[in-house]
Amino acid sequence: MACCSPSCFPMTAKPKSPSPPFSGAVPVSSVSCTNYYSSRSTSRASRLIQSSLHSTYYFSYSYSTPSLHETLVRRPRFSTRPSSFLVMSSGNKLEPLKVMISGAPASGKGTQCQLITQKYGLVHIAAGDLLRAEISSGSENGKRAKEYMEKGQLVPNEIVVMMVKERLSQSDSQENGWLLDGYPRSLSQATALKESGFQPDIFILLEVAEENLVERVVGRRLDPVTGRIYHLQYSPPETEEIAARLTQRFDDTEEKVKLRLQTHHQNVESVLSMYEGIIVKVNGNASKEDVFSQIDNALTNLIGQKNATLGGSMAA
Repeated sequence: MACCSPSCFPMTAKPKSPSPPFSGAVPVSSVSCTNYYSSRSTSRASRLIQSSLHSTYYFSYSYSTPSLHETLVRRPRFSTRPSSFLVMSSGNKLEPLKVMISGAPASGKGTQCQLITQKYGLVHIAAGDLLRAEISSGSENGKRAKEYMEKGQLVPNEIVVMMVKERLSQSDSQENGWLLDGYPRSLSQATALKESGFQPDIFILLEVAEENLVERVVGRRLDPVTGRIYHLQYSPPETEEIAARLTQRFDDTEEKVKLRLQTHHQNVESVLSMYEGIIVKVNGNASKEDVFSQIDNALTNLIGQKNATLGGSMAA
């Protein structure tokens, strides 16, 4: 006769394979787990789909906002608060978000990238940051890039493209999704990414009136002590001491910013031709909160479409 004492049914068991990257989840052979995206859903309904003597599996849906994650969560039998995850089959899983964002100098792109990564957990990738990191690390690509920069020359496209492709290929980008900031900047760069299989789900374009951009740039000041950026009108320094030491970038003048804007517009026009059909234009003249609301709505709609497509394929 089979033993029925509690000691024969331990409350916890070591999973036979590594756990997914969130607390409490264990892999199940018929179910695959995807990457986590945060959700602000307020209305939730959970359905019990499988139970055993000492553990319970929950199937959770979010109805107020399209759910951004699907997985099984294993909890103690007596738990009354199931996590808000969705189940998906091994043959059909929601791919992580792949986002490109472009905007002119002083368009607020850096602020929006920070807000996007905070909510959606995407890996933020900026070509300039990659270049500096490669040079600091002394990598082969960094050494090659440094040679050009020390000569006052532009770093060739093939070096920058290689850095970006390598970063997009890393496991965290593949698992969590990525946010490519201000790149590609030319048709050749966009073509190289596409040929390597890196295609975004959405291309966000921040549109800001030129007079507003000029005003934002010309009024910018740098605190050389803290590295903080101030604006004489919109974000003035807190004290007279800080104000006295602020400096202005050599190219933050009206004449030079207009030249930079002209170059930016020419480059963007060539890049947009590669991403017709997935471009979302955002009014960047509004407050940062309103700008993010537009972006957030676009990403939420995109995820809803992905869920709907996945649901249709699973039903079929």
